[in-house]
Amino acid sequence: MNEGLIPSRYAKALYKYAQEHHVAAPIYEEMKRLDAAFATHTELSKALSNPALSAADKVRVLSSAFGEKPDDYLLRFVQLVIRNRRETFARAIALAYQDIYRRANHIARVTITTAVALDKEVLDRIGDLMKKQTDKTLEFVYEIDPSIIGGFILRVDSMQLDASVNSELKKLRLKLLNSK
Repeated sequence: MNEGLIPSRYAKALYKYAQEHHVAAPIYEEMKRLDAAFATHTELSKALSNPALSAADKVRVLSSAFGEKPDDYLLRFVQLVIRNRRETFARAIALAYQDIYRRANHIARVTITTAVALDKEVLDRIGDLMKKQTDKTLEFVYEIDPSIIGGFILRVDSMQLDASVNSELKKLRLKLLNSK
């Protein structure tokens, strides 16, 4: 079965359940926490895919990834995912749920990546400029990545503006190589 289809189906089912029980927003926050846990703890995926780990242990591992004891509705969902042996898709389900929630609530995710930390004033000005460009609610993520050397990378959902020094150096290098 398609690896994108499985997480999508589980995420849609969870979203439908969450809407019916008026808990879509809290689950959205939980799914963001789960994704962050997977991003910071690479051993989490390994533990969930370990066949020697019992289902009960996997439930505990995945539940602890939410940071605090998950609510009953989320705990039941985790148990369902593990009972159906779909625990390796947990992060993909969390990402798919976030996408569904954002689309349904007209939320655009804006990611700003810079080489050094920016002042809050600068970030607020960028936020104000972005808000003027869209009628969607904006969710900002700020990242620092020294490898871009300078400038910035701005991502809004699937669109990207790369004004980093690293990107310009790569373009210049390609231009020089192609001019020979």
